[in-house]
Amino acid sequence: MEPLGPRAGRDPAGTFSGRPDEVARRLLGMLLVRSDGRILRVVEVEAYGAGDDPASHAFGGRNPRNATMWGPSGLLYVHRSHGLHWCANVTCGSPGKPAAVLLRAGEPLAGLEAMRRDRWRQQRRRLDRDLARGPGRLGQAMGIDASLDGADLIAGDRGIALRGTPGSFGDDLPGGPRIGISRATELPWRFVVPGSPWLSAPESPPSPPSPPLPPQRPGPTEGSAPTEGSASVRAPGSHREQRSRPVDPRAQVHPEPHP
Repeated sequence: MEPLGPRAGRDPAGTFSGRPDEVARRLLGMLLVRSDGRILRVVEVEAYGAGDDPASHAFGGRNPRNATMWGPSGLLYVHRSHGLHWCANVTCGSPGKPAAVLLRAGEPLAGLEAMRRDRWRQQRRRLDRDLARGPGRLGQAMGIDASLDGADLIAGDRGIALRGTPGSFGDDLPGGPRIGISRATELPWRFVVPGSPWLSAPESPPSPPSPPLPPQRPGPTEGSAPTEGSASVRAPGSHREQRSRPVDPRAQVHPEPHP
């Protein structure tokens, strides 16, 4: 495993810089590493922009809680969800242009004892599959809290870094809707490792195309005999099958409405 510590240059390949959805795809399959031996593979992410993304923390402007988003790319932005869980994000904008990628789920690879120690404090159901299956769980499993906000994931300072090969699943990996938001739900900015059992929620398959409408048959012309399958005569066995029978001229006939 590549040791934590400064690299030559800072993000020379531009892995952590670019459009949020592009960076999100690159992070899938990379390794989140702690200096105490904890390692997990990133399997699910969500991208968040700035002024053009009302679901982003940066949408309302800069404040002390989201200030890290306004820094350079490759920083760990830590936020608290519902006042309970610390969640990990990777900044991908540039100074003054905030954007970040939320790490939603990971596959534990090493240091599972430390992960279990931090995850099972108040948990009754204790399954390794649930160690980092969700952003709050991932934060707990990796020992992430407010003290790590702003840590440089490229340099590996404060004992946490992102390592590995970016872009393992290609630049055209399709995305799905983000989870747990009420605004900008139409953006397909959730990306997952296909088939991974460690996801926080099932994959979102692309919507299938609508089936073509059946061709319409021309209706009978005035004075012509009704044809089989028309609204006037039903095929035998149909739930509206009608049989020929004498018509009582005294009875008032009401035409059957069109289905």
